[in-house]
Amino acid sequence: MLFFFVRAQAAFGGGVGSWIGHTGPVAKGVLLLLILFSLLSWAIIIYKGFALRRAYAQSETFLQIFRKSNKFSEVNAVCVQLKGSPLVGVFQAGYLEVNQQVRSVSPPAGQSSSSAKPLVKSLESLTRALVRAATGEVTRIERRVTFLATTASVTPFIGLFGTVWGIMNAFADIGRMGSANLAVVAPGISEALITTAAGLAAAIPAAVFFNFYNSRIRVLSSMMDDFALEFLNIVERNFT
Repeated sequence: MLFFFVRAQAAFGGGVGSWIGHTGPVAKGVLLLLILFSLLSWAIIIYKGFALRRAYAQSETFLQIFRKSNKFSEVNAVCVQLKGSPLVGVFQAGYLEVNQQVRSVSPPAGQSSSSAKPLVKSLESLTRALVRAATGEVTRIERRVTFLATTASVTPFIGLFGTVWGIMNAFADIGRMGSANLAVVAPGISEALITTAAGLAAAIPAAVFFNFYNSRIRVLSSMMDDFALEFLNIVERNFT
């Protein structure tokens, strides 16, 4: 038994690289697929981390400018510098709708257009424009995050397939060699464990960051809802 143990160590004692080198073609294919999932998910994690941080910081800046300004035109002038904020998209949609409604309202008889108070025709239309813009912004900031959920749910099963395949190879080796010693079952078992570990290594970070980013997106979505109500209140006070 000690002889077989020494043989197994010699074959698989070179670390992870040695283990992968001794895996079969199916296990190598499973590992390659898991590596691709992991690389894509980490690229999304890094990209979305920067994007959501910028979106939150620029949203805070935009709110400060919006609340200090006396005119929508002043706020609109700084929107180009804060494109990373989803609030900018909501504001621009509301600002466009207000301008269109104000232009379409004729001044009362005997009053010039320059001296007449600008009025909006429909707050309901403005509300729909703000909601539509907010929905579009949420869709934009959620883009690619769903891939993390896919990675978290799919990769453990891909790893499990590799696990089952490795166990099947171990039993096949036992049947072919007529022995169940360590040297016979070690290749199949190591193949199974490597794919299991690779599946978990791809799934766990994706699940953690998917939940974390979802919470950040909910914060931004709440900020958009609050901003839309604030925008409506200002319009109702000044343009009706």
